[in-house]
Amino acid sequence: MPSKVYLAGPEVFLPNAREVLTRKAELARAAGLIPLSPGDLEIPPADTKKGFGHAISAVDERMMLEADAIIANLTPFRGIAADTGTTFELGFMCALGKPVFAYTNVAENHYRRVVAHYHGAVARGDDGHQRGPDGLSVEDFDMIDNLMLHGGIERRGGTVVVGNAAPNALYTDLTAFEACLAIAAERLA
Repeated sequence: MPSKVYLAGPEVFLPNAREVLTRKAELARAAGLIPLSPGDLEIPPADTKKGFGHAISAVDERMMLEADAIIANLTPFRGIAADTGTTFELGFMCALGKPVFAYTNVAENHYRRVVAHYHGAVARGDDGHQRGPDGLSVEDFDMIDNLMLHGGIERRGGTVVVGNAAPNALYTDLTAFEACLAIAAERLA
């Protein structure tokens, strides 16, 4: 029986979300996996916006419980770090003890992105830590995102694939996804 893989990422927010999600699902099927993807299931109606949000959350959690593994898109979204919903999903799957895989379409590591956020104004403080002008420490671990994400994946035997997509294709370039998918398919076989 093929493994079910939950496909997490900020693609659900794209104007062409359905097209991108469909392509990722097709690639997963071609790799011998069964894709489970937010946006694939009908969300039950709700009386309020919050109720609708709860319904979406419940459907996604049911899919993750059904999945055997996750492939998470950790490409920075609306800032210097991965999409918060995707990071929740990755943590959820780690807590369940399921295989975790991830990719990013940004080659620059987390430290470099934070330094850019501070316009280069990062310096070593009296305590030996790198700090921004606001006094907050800046983690420098040669990881693509926060150490809990990148480290959590690799410490569990998962893989983080680092791509380098063009700025206008950060969420549509599937090169790193395909490389991550190939690794996941081999390990889940």
